[in-house]
Amino acid sequence: MKKNITQVQTLLEALPYIKKYSNEIFVIKYGGSAQINPILKDKFAQDIVLMYLVGIRPVIVHGGGNKISSMLEKLQIGTKFVDGFRVTDEAVMEVVEMVLAGNINKEITTLLNEHGTKAIGITGKDAGFLKAKAKNKEKYGLVGDIIGIDSSVVKNLIAEKFIPVIAPIASGEDIGHPGYNINADLAASKIAEGLKARKIIFMTDTLGVLDKDKNLIDTLREDEIVKLKEDGTIAGGMIPKVDACLEAINGGVRKAHIIDGRVEHALLLEAFTSDGVGTVIKK
Repeated sequence: MKKNITQVQTLLEALPYIKKYSNEIFVIKYGGSAQINPILKDKFAQDIVLMYLVGIRPVIVHGGGNKISSMLEKLQIGTKFVDGFRVTDEAVMEVVEMVLAGNINKEITTLLNEHGTKAIGITGKDAGFLKAKAKNKEKYGLVGDIIGIDSSVVKNLIAEKFIPVIAPIASGEDIGHPGYNINADLAASKIAEGLKARKIIFMTDTLGVLDKDKNLIDTLREDEIVKLKEDGTIAGGMIPKVDACLEAINGGVRKAHIIDGRVEHALLLEAFTSDGVGTVIKK
């Protein structure tokens, strides 16, 4: 009986959040261990199903850098990074699209469908959803910056009760262009902005944003982020994540979260508990 009462209390604690977020769009950048570890993959799928069933409209954006590197190595195609971006020529772009759209995207949609949802995978090329231009062609090749989003493509899928799963590949401006490789964090941010999402959540392999003593910072605002970047507290791979968060909230998304995807049911803890997990970045 005690166990049953505890379960009911947990449900009642979640009820205000279920009401608040009903029919709201959450964009989730899915990556790190949560995308690789079989147990965490299953927990992620359970979280998405529950969110979907209580009325939240999840939109998933995924990366896949490790698998791309592995496939390039198998095919004996060289790859290198400059400023954190994979230099992408046409041969690399072909592999990027093959892995992201043909492998990882379908793996995620299959997983979600097996758990009882209606997930559908797309890339930014489908229906002209994402348009991009070269970030710096001489330096990065076919790495792109998003310049246009047709948000009606995803909104129509949501209206038909699908969970969109998006691979971050965009169309070029010219007919026959091979497309652009888009940083998944930045793609998620732009998509959240275009959809007027309630939240954007980045799943990572860290607790969130940490201070110099490696303690979690629960809440951040833009002026605080600027100072932490200046003094080196926010550095390395965390910089593009906080930049993507700032871009999203400055574009109208209410809150951005950086959470630890290694924690089982991290998405539910963030969405349905008062304390949440990770770092929240607010306007």
